[in-house]
Amino acid sequence: METTNGTLDHGETEPSATQPAFDNVDITSPDEENENDIFESAIQEPLSPVLEDVPTDEAGDAFIEISVSDPQKVGDGMGSYLAYKVSTKTNILKFKKRQFYTMRRFSDFLGLHDLLVSKYLRLGRIIPPAPEKNIIGATKVKMGSGQAAQTDAGAGAGVNPEWIENRRASLERFLNRVAQHPILCQDTDFVNFLESDQELPRAVNTAALSGAGVMRLFNKVGETVNKITYKMDENDPWFNDKINEVETIDGHMQKLHSAIKALVAHRKELATLTGGVAKSAALLSTCEEHTGLSQALSQLADVEEKVELLRSEQANSDLYILSETIKDYIGLFGAIKDVFHERVKVFQNWQHAQLQLTKKRENKAKLELQERRDKLEFAQKEVEEWEAKVQRCQKEFDNISTEIKKEMERFELARARDFKSTIIKYLEDQMAHQQQQMKYWEAIVPVARDIA
Repeated sequence: METTNGTLDHGETEPSATQPAFDNVDITSPDEENENDIFESAIQEPLSPVLEDVPTDEAGDAFIEISVSDPQKVGDGMGSYLAYKVSTKTNILKFKKRQFYTMRRFSDFLGLHDLLVSKYLRLGRIIPPAPEKNIIGATKVKMGSGQAAQTDAGAGAGVNPEWIENRRASLERFLNRVAQHPILCQDTDFVNFLESDQELPRAVNTAALSGAGVMRLFNKVGETVNKITYKMDENDPWFNDKINEVETIDGHMQKLHSAIKALVAHRKELATLTGGVAKSAALLSTCEEHTGLSQALSQLADVEEKVELLRSEQANSDLYILSETIKDYIGLFGAIKDVFHERVKVFQNWQHAQLQLTKKRENKAKLELQERRDKLEFAQKEVEEWEAKVQRCQKEFDNISTEIKKEMERFELARARDFKSTIIKYLEDQMAHQQQQMKYWEAIVPVARDIA
């Protein structure tokens, strides 16, 4: 039974909306295709977190599964927005319920990301990046009419359903990547985001055109300049090697992502051209007097129409399974660069503290030579304060260095599992489409041979 605050009693099943799964291609199924599955068919299943040392309410491994579904337009005009149903199943003790859901808007996701960054980046944690804002797509939703955004026309005229699905899927992946982290998944703000049935405080700082947004832009420019101009004297070869490795992989991933985007565009164009062939063959069959030839042309038109759908789905396989995974990891490597740079900032603070300590000691020495006993006590306190600061800064630097190494080890293991799953899924899908296409062509061969 569903309770009034959007939770479900333990052991009951939520009447969830059917999520598009990439299984519509079946080489043993009838040759009936649903054109509504063109882009929905390639959606990946939610990531399966592997959590260790997380308290649970039962024996066995901890688990948390999060899905984002049912985008709904709330309000009208420029004040409107899309709200998403965030459903969670878990056995982690930090949560009050085992199964529940809530409604969240896009800015809530960005606000959650900002909170996690503010609390954990300084500690050396890799924070999964939040989905990027898209002002054009969001404006189309705001200016469109209708309440149900999940249908082709529901978000309003001019709104691309692929854009809505892209955003939904990216929000889901973001939450599941956070949930995979044994520390972040138990964070109070993350738990509240998933569990609370109340609206969250408006994350106004996430608005792209706000004053805070402009300040963030200036801060990013300053950070970029600092990264370029400041070179840290690295005494740990592990970090030098890892930074070079990250830069190399990130560069190749960006090239791969560009190549896949080009492939998606090519497949979509090929699908459109295939549809044109189908229509032309169908028209030709209607005016062909030769019965056998007319029948063969008609069958060819049918096959070309089915192949058009398959090629569209292959384009979505490239996009949703492969391209979006690569895009996510480009963002993750950006998050890794951020945490490496945070370590540099901690090192800068340590060096600054050491410099100030040296100045305070020199000042104290001068006062001793001048026998300024009236100021010596204050100078001694300053030296002691900066000695304590140097120790704190050094400890913070040692801690963030150790934590980054642990985070990178966890990240590499998760990346290997993630890419293995993605590649297998992609290969199986491509093989299924190719086999289905072979069946279509094989079925028309006897018709062509029967032409008298």
